[in-house]
Amino acid sequence: MVKINSKISSVAIYTSKKNKRTQEILNQLVEITENLNLNFLNPESSALKISSKTPEVTDNIVIKNADLIIAIGGDGTLLSCSRKFGIHGVPILGINLGNLGFLNDVAPDDLTNSILNILDGHFTVDKRFFLETKINHKKQKDIALNEVVIHSGSIAQLIEYDLFIDNNFVYRQKADGLIVSTPTGSTAYALSGNGPIIHPEVNAICLLPMFPHSLNTRPLMVNEDSSILVVPSKKSFISYDSHKMSGLKKGEEILIQKTKQELNLVHPLDHDFYSACRTKLGWSLGVPNKNDTSN
Repeated sequence: MVKINSKISSVAIYTSKKNKRTQEILNQLVEITENLNLNFLNPESSALKISSKTPEVTDNIVIKNADLIIAIGGDGTLLSCSRKFGIHGVPILGINLGNLGFLNDVAPDDLTNSILNILDGHFTVDKRFFLETKINHKKQKDIALNEVVIHSGSIAQLIEYDLFIDNNFVYRQKADGLIVSTPTGSTAYALSGNGPIIHPEVNAICLLPMFPHSLNTRPLMVNEDSSILVVPSKKSFISYDSHKMSGLKKGEEILIQKTKQELNLVHPLDHDFYSACRTKLGWSLGVPNKNDTSN
């Protein structure tokens, strides 16, 4: 986690949701940025527009000029924002309007105070890596912040695949599919598959078979710099952060690696990953007093 203390002068606001609650938060953010005399950017790809007086700008202009992008919504919105802007190095802050979301920190009830502190330069930056794929040595345009999933595309239908890591054969597996997850994605789809929760600072990739046809198959953790090669033995499908799915032919080689680019995920200074786990996952009924040494 990197602490930064630099003021922000240009802000973009992005959302993939179009509803009353999102509009209210958007209006509040616009008022805050205007009162601070900040340069405001309205991305054309955002689902909500500010007003006819605020011109839309292309995503490329946002990428080149924004010091910060504020994403309003759940984790899905932040994932979309990350693929559009975060992959190009623009820092992103999430306003949480979702439910079980781990990426968006700022709650609407604490919006004004949190945003004012962040816009004044008081925040931390958490660096997250993406996953990219090559199919038969051809690089794909789609990237994933959470996970790349290779699956059968049907309920209760197995596929068989060979797994290689750094050119070493690992195993041949029959399963509904394989989830290749970043630490960011460990609290997303992989969580529902009973995968491990990985702290964001752990430099690892998790390989989680989906309903494997084996009693001794377990999640496998490898170094984040590993080259992961999957070769399905029948027609299957691949998806990226669950936002896009495409078909795979029998015997196609799917190479999965981390990208050189990283996401700069902005947090308030009081952000705590374990606190988020307690809140989102119900790990405990209360926070223990560190000074209490009684049994």
